[in-house]
Amino acid sequence: MCYGQQRSLSKPDLTPSRPRTAAAAAAVDDLRDRLAETEARLERARAREAELSRRLDEMKRFVSVMEILETYLKRRFLEQHEIVVRLLSSPVPSDIS
Repeated sequence: MCYGQQRSLSKPDLTPSRPRTAAAAAAVDDLRDRLAETEARLERARAREAELSRRLDEMKRFVSVMEILETYLKRRFLEQHEIVVRLLSSPVPSDIS
């Protein structure tokens, strides 16, 4: 067996040698159109996903800021509450009439 005598298979060797019919050509064109539409939809979906990811990150930052503000305001409220409690519980001087 001589390996050097074999020729490699190329694309024309793998395709049938019969001519394309009009129906086959139309089917191929239809498939190409559908593929182009699918690729366009995929591109739009990717763009939408990128926009939604950006908005989600923005919302996460907003929530983080709100949590920081909430913590700060709770602490300030408790501090003010303690001041009011101390003022109300302190003995009233007797010389004030």
